[in-house]
Amino acid sequence: MKKGLEKFYELVESFEALPTIGKKSALRLAYYIINENTYAGLKIAHSIENAIKHIKKCTQCHCISENEVCEICLDIDRNQHLLAIVQSAKDIFTIEESRQFNGTYFVLEDIEISTINDLITQSKKRNITDILFAITPSLANDAFILFIEDKLKDLNINFTKIAQGVPTGVSLENVDILSLACAIDGKTKI
Repeated sequence: MKKGLEKFYELVESFEALPTIGKKSALRLAYYIINENTYAGLKIAHSIENAIKHIKKCTQCHCISENEVCEICLDIDRNQHLLAIVQSAKDIFTIEESRQFNGTYFVLEDIEISTINDLITQSKKRNITDILFAITPSLANDAFILFIEDKLKDLNINFTKIAQGVPTGVSLENVDILSLACAIDGKTKI
């Protein structure tokens, strides 16, 4: 069946490589683009090309941005002394949707020395007074929090984390907005 349809099945495999897209969904998407809406397929391809070409990491917070510094970091109406540490740029989008946080962010996807040094530099430069750890609650992440606290201990910063209410082990992108808003509103001192 695949013989003579190599390009179609290559498209199916490309969709299947995306997170949360299984074989049936990939097949449905490929079929739709090829047979029912080729314009949508061309538009998606163009959008992907533009995004890859123009989106990069913000030099201050490491979120994705089309500019060297993202709009959140440049927003003078935000509390520049309040910083939320997140594990993924996707988490920022989720938190922003809750409208419960008016500070800035720092994406800390890993604990590489260069990233930690950048966090320390940004904390000093922006005179950060409060850090909110807006990360998925788990034992491993509690150790992560302790590690970061230790690295920033000389900067006289108040540390908090989002309150339980976000289920342990569930990624922030999978939490409903009300639960996330309550969790941020009920943050606890650590």
